[in-house]
Amino acid sequence: MSQRPEPWDIVGLAFSLAGAVAGFVERAKRFFYDVMLWDHACPTCGGGLAMVREGVCKCQACGHQFDPTTAFQRCQACGGKVVLKVCRYQCQQCGGDVPSRFLFDGLVFDAEYFRQKMAEHRQKKSEQHERVRQMLAESRSQALGLPAANLQDVPGLTEALNALVADAPSGSAAWLPSEFNLAFYESHLQAHIGAIPVGFDEIPPLGENRRLDRVRRFIAILFLAHAGLVDIRQDGQIIQMMKHETNREGQGFPGAAEDVDGVEGPLGGIEAW
Repeated sequence: MSQRPEPWDIVGLAFSLAGAVAGFVERAKRFFYDVMLWDHACPTCGGGLAMVREGVCKCQACGHQFDPTTAFQRCQACGGKVVLKVCRYQCQQCGGDVPSRFLFDGLVFDAEYFRQKMAEHRQKKSEQHERVRQMLAESRSQALGLPAANLQDVPGLTEALNALVADAPSGSAAWLPSEFNLAFYESHLQAHIGAIPVGFDEIPPLGENRRLDRVRRFIAILFLAHAGLVDIRQDGQIIQMMKHETNREGQGFPGAAEDVDGVEGPLGGIEAW
């Protein structure tokens, strides 16, 4: 048994008052529906009726459930049959609104209408995602084909590489055209280069011969820069690299709109009282 609040307990008194009002409303609602349904019987078996939720009553004999407003009420203006339109009742004959005598203080919703609107929304959302997918597929660029490495295309490149590895013997670049795998080195470099600048010497080597590997990495960097895939910046003796801005990961594409055709609110799932 709950203890009564003290006279000075304003909060406790307020909760007690709210509970008393809620209990009174519940009893008034049940009494209202008992009065409205006492002279009506189930159209299937003639049994007594009881409300189970707003807009739905149930036969206590056969269990048949139906809307008492559309079953028993007629339009006061023309006597036409009443039908539910979205969330209000209308006369089928004259189209006028008909206030329901079987609603206490709630609303009733046409569940079929909301099911149809949600199905249209899901179809619209699916079509929108398909349009976005097609737009992204069409915006992709073709595969970039890089020519084979040729040191003779850049005048003075061989001398510059010899200077880079000062103690390399003359003619050391002779092995490059036959043994140098440019695509392999480019893939290795791109795996270590991101949006943040990284030093050339921070890239791990691929071979045991450090001088030879350094030359090959430098050549691959030049070709990547020439293709517009990376940016090179020199600060004194330090060479820094980073991905070219247009080669970085793109921003998210808008299009996941969740607009529901202006349909909001419950889908007929009103809690039973």
